[in-house]
Amino acid sequence: MTDTSVETVVERIHDRVTPTDDERERLHAVADRLRERARDAITDLGIDADVRLVGSTARETWLAGDRDIDLFVRFPPNLSRADLERYGLQVGHAVVPDGHEEFAEHPYVKGEVEGFAVDCVPCFAVESAGDIQSAVDRTPFHTEYLEDRLDDDLRGDARVTKAFLKGIGAYGSDLRTRGFAGYLAELLVLEHGGFVPLVRAVVDWNPPVSFDPEAHATSGFEDSLVVIDPTDPDRNVAASLAPENLARLIHYSRDLLADPRESLFEPRRVDPIDAEAVHAVVEERDTHPVVVRFDAPDIVDDQLYPQLEKSLSGLESELRRRGFAPLRSTCVADETAALLVECQIAKLPAIERHEGPPVGVRDHAEGFYDAYADGPETGPYLAGDRYVVERERDYRTPEAFAEDALFSVALGPAIERALDDGYTVLAAGEVATLAAEFGSELREYFYPHV
Repeated sequence: MTDTSVETVVERIHDRVTPTDDERERLHAVADRLRERARDAITDLGIDADVRLVGSTARETWLAGDRDIDLFVRFPPNLSRADLERYGLQVGHAVVPDGHEEFAEHPYVKGEVEGFAVDCVPCFAVESAGDIQSAVDRTPFHTEYLEDRLDDDLRGDARVTKAFLKGIGAYGSDLRTRGFAGYLAELLVLEHGGFVPLVRAVVDWNPPVSFDPEAHATSGFEDSLVVIDPTDPDRNVAASLAPENLARLIHYSRDLLADPRESLFEPRRVDPIDAEAVHAVVEERDTHPVVVRFDAPDIVDDQLYPQLEKSLSGLESELRRRGFAPLRSTCVADETAALLVECQIAKLPAIERHEGPPVGVRDHAEGFYDAYADGPETGPYLAGDRYVVERERDYRTPEAFAEDALFSVALGPAIERALDDGYTVLAAGEVATLAAEFGSELREYFYPHV
């Protein structure tokens, strides 16, 4: 059956992503029990604190099938950071008895309760978002702001928007995805009055694009998308959004309006590629991928991926400087981690040209000449007004550089420590050994799409 209009498609998606009454009752029952646990733990501590349900579950903008509950325990702002962490973890472990500790700006407890993924996060009960002492202090204000402004129709459109963003691979504010956060998506729906008006506006966006819902911005931003936080005039809600994900939203908004269909709201399935297929595609592309593989550091993704990307950038930049002409690159992590740089040059000549300063720049020119005059290099000779030598190249292949000089590039601190424990360098067809762990990621890499 062919969908005839975007409105028809949206109506069907709305019905599909709206939680049932039974789902709502189940979630709220579990949330109520968790809040009661938190209150009991606060009472036992003998401290003035309260507990809030925040996020999409509090705002009724969560999708059918989602099973996430976020509880924030708000402590007095005059409490020390050390006491906030200590009390917060005590309450968290009472709420999620089998949970584990994770660390964002400060530690919190995460785990599963009655089939729901639960985060119990401590924060300061500040008077306004402008008074925050930690980044998470804003979150309750976000919930309050949208609770007061979203009606049932807009809540439904917020769910449709999230489904669309998930379907096109642009949802999630984590530093691995760098997509649209739920709060950002809801603000955009509120700003435009619904999902369909939003996509009709998006098709004409030419970044940078800016919105200031409360007309109170006090700072300028240079991001591709700027949405001033209605609760904090100094913050861009879209600061972590990757330009590629904004471009992805523009592309698929145009696609949706040109050819309305439900499949755009369904996450694309990525079938893993096997080792044989990796061998074949590398041979077909006739490029020279090089991979640095090592045990992944035991840190949360929001710490891991920025460090992986920094390390990848350092490696790629140095390979480019040395003449190996990187085409593309990526980083992946699971039990192991890998930095992959696909080079267009597999092997360089044994010698390289090295130009000195113009002869007329006496001090530098004489220094260059004297340095090489009695050496094994070819030259110095004159090329135009400069001294030139032809010297032995340090590294003729990308893998030789990675094996011998990897620590000379800019690396994330946790990545450097992991590499110091040992790493393996793979080149050309050897990268096929990654397929067992990263088959889906390799398919995405070798067969990219918008």
